[in-house]
This record gives sequence, C-alpha cells and structure tokens, in this order.
Amino acid sequence: MYDGTTRWWLVRHAPVVGVQGKIYGADDVECDLSDLQSFQNLAKRLPGSAPWYTSHLSRAKLTAQSIRNAGLETKDPVIDERFAEQSFGDWQGSSWDEMRAADPKTYDAFWADPTRNRTPNGESFADQIARVGAAIDEYTERHAGSDIVCVSHGGTVRAAISHALGLDPAAGMAITVHTLSVSVIEHVPDGLLRGKGGAWRIVHVNRPAREDH
Repeated sequence: MYDGTTRWWLVRHAPVVGVQGKIYGADDVECDLSDLQSFQNLAKRLPGSAPWYTSHLSRAKLTAQSIRNAGLETKDPVIDERFAEQSFGDWQGSSWDEMRAADPKTYDAFWADPTRNRTPNGESFADQIARVGAAIDEYTERHAGSDIVCVSHGGTVRAAISHALGLDPAAGMAITVHTLSVSVIEHVPDGLLRGKGGAWRIVHVNRPAREDH
C-alpha cells in the first residue's frame, strides 16, 4: 500500500582496475564488468520501474548498463555529476606515500582533520556530503513516495547515509561500502515516523550482490 515512503537503492559501481595503491577519487578509471552473477542478482533485486540516476563517471554508467544487460528493463539513467566520487584534486592518481614526499607540510595539515580539510584543488568529504545531500533532497521531493535507484561510488553512498542520519563526517567515513553492494535508505513523510518534514531511516547498508560473500 502506498504510504508516501521514498526508498533509495544506492549501488556502488563494479571493482576498478589498474589503480592499485593509487587514490583515484573522481578520476575516470576503468572497472571490471566480468562478474555476471552479481549483475544478474542485482537485476532481480532492483526496481526497474523506478527512476535511475548515475554519476557522470564511466564506472557508474557502465555498472548501470551491465545491470540492465543482465535482464532488468529500466529507463535510461539520468546523469547527475553531484553523485560523483569525492575529488582529491591534485592528489588524484598518486599514492599516499607520493603525496607525503611531494609536499609534507600540506600532507600533514590535511591529516589534522581529513574529513573536513580539502586536498589541493579538491574537496573534503564534508563537501561531498553537502553536494550529495542536495541531490538526495531534490530527487526525494521530486519522486516522493517512489523507489529511486542511484548507481554511484563508495564515497557517494557514505555521503548519502551521512546526510540522512545527520552524521559527523568522521562518523560517516567509517561506513564500509563494497563494490556491487546495495544500501537502502528511506524517507518517511510527516506523521508516519516523527517530525515535521519527515524523517530518514536505514533499511540496510553494504548488502552484497552475492549473498554468500
């Protein structure tokens, strides 16, 4: 029965390849699409009739397409750059050791508060929470009472959950989000849970596509 609940299905993209030991962040890197069983499982689990969203990065778009190819009929996903992974700016493509060696002073200053400090020409996790949260609120209002699927990134999923629960960025960063996992959050309108403007609740976090994992 319709009760006005808006349900977000947050899917992290397939595993990335070729960036071992590097901080790739918002770089457009390749992903491994060979796990057909996981895509089939996701195709059975996710609501095809829902509006779908992805970030602009290829690993998110290709993951969404692979789920559709596995047998789920959906509309073409809407691309929204607000669902992108956190940008590490000048540090993207480097290892932590390389960052430290290149600029020890800036590196040490960043780690004084790593979820709120910005990397050079990049953004903080707190920044990511703000931009993802704005998109979540916009589409929750637009599609009130519906399912919504978003195929994006680990940081994006953490940011969405942090926004929903009002978590401090350091607490939000502690959430584990594996590749090809699904996290579900729900927005419940006034009167069904608590508070004017409704409230958020968490259904599950980091549920694997393969339940035996």
